[in-house]
Amino acid sequence: MRFIPTRIHGIIDYLMGALLIAAPWILDFNRGGAETWVPVILGAGVIVYSLVTDYELSAVRKLSMPTHLLMDMAGGAFLAVSPWLFDFADYVYLPHLILGLTEIITALCTKRVPDTAHRNTTTSHNRPATATNGNTYGDRKTNNATTPGSRPPMGSNADTRSRSENERAKRDL
Repeated sequence: MRFIPTRIHGIIDYLMGALLIAAPWILDFNRGGAETWVPVILGAGVIVYSLVTDYELSAVRKLSMPTHLLMDMAGGAFLAVSPWLFDFADYVYLPHLILGLTEIITALCTKRVPDTAHRNTTTSHNRPATATNGNTYGDRKTNNATTPGSRPPMGSNADTRSRSENERAKRDL
């Protein structure tokens, strides 16, 4: 069921955020009320939490992918029901409903673990990684440039998940 890679989901996130912000003007329903500001605020929110999600297209990896997907589903549900919740369904409802359902479906179809986390080929997931300086720090691969608990740079092949996260990732595949 989860077939959308997190990298593709990231692209969808930024496009959806921009579309939500621009939709009231592109689709001509910008009366200045909730019909306008609900998608604009949700679109800005999607962009902000995408920038801090732990996946390939983020700026800072702080928010877990499962939490990000839950936020997508909650925001999509809110967007989908907003025409009836704020009583503007007689004026416009279809863009809110379609984009909200798209957010929910995309979240349900996206993998929960970034693909870069599976590229670790030098260390078994069943034993701790040993750093190049001889120190061992759980399952986290380290080198002389990192310290225990620090994150490797984006795009590296280092596996930063704990043993239980590795087991959950294997189950999700």
